[in-house]
Amino acid sequence: MLRALAILRELNRQQNTTVDQLHRATLLPKPTVMRLLATLASAGLVMKGERGIGYRVTSDVQRLSAGIQDGPLVAEAGRPWAVELTRRLRWPAAIAVRDGGRIAISVSTAASSTLSPFHATIGMRHSLLTRALGRAYLAHCPDAERRDLLGLLAASTDPEDNPPNLARVARMIVVTVRRQGYALRDPKVEPRNSNTVAVPILLDGAVAGTIGLSFFRSAVSQPLLVGEMVPALHQASREITAALERLRPS
Repeated sequence: MLRALAILRELNRQQNTTVDQLHRATLLPKPTVMRLLATLASAGLVMKGERGIGYRVTSDVQRLSAGIQDGPLVAEAGRPWAVELTRRLRWPAAIAVRDGGRIAISVSTAASSTLSPFHATIGMRHSLLTRALGRAYLAHCPDAERRDLLGLLAASTDPEDNPPNLARVARMIVVTVRRQGYALRDPKVEPRNSNTVAVPILLDGAVAGTIGLSFFRSAVSQPLLVGEMVPALHQASREITAALERLRPS
């Protein structure tokens, strides 16, 4: 089961993934990768990619996260605004909440976006250091929480979570994201043909979650990013904060 989930996790990272890529990412033998792909395909979760090259997840994979979607209060408050962002800007929106030392996606409009770089993302857990939704969280959470998070990251064996000079990398992220007013994905991580821009959802001096838009790098210019997408995200963030204040118990 864990090996099959590892395959699904890697398939979820990009639109099309080859057996060789899965082998290198999971360190599983290629015959095992092929067998697991056949099992996932028979369950309707995986299918061959375009022109029979590689593999990709199907829309049915979203059923695996049916119990996650309605969990966090921020998902309930933010889902309408994520949908509205995608309706207006066409790019897929996502809302994420902290899950231990990572950020987990609880709302995604990838399935309803015709321009989505991804097929399904709900339930995926991302690095706080390399992914835009995580960086937006790390940069704006209280100092004491950030110190705790750095302790969790220092214990991780994932190089995305625990790079050399972890403390310095984290400080640079905090400074850059706060100066820019938004977070972007590390350009060195996959998939490199797309990017995500994200901002925090603030509540009572803490970060309730983060909201972002994913897009193909070749399709979005810097003026479009900072002139339209970032302001739209900040407006959605403010509206979600107001909705959270109405929804939470008195």
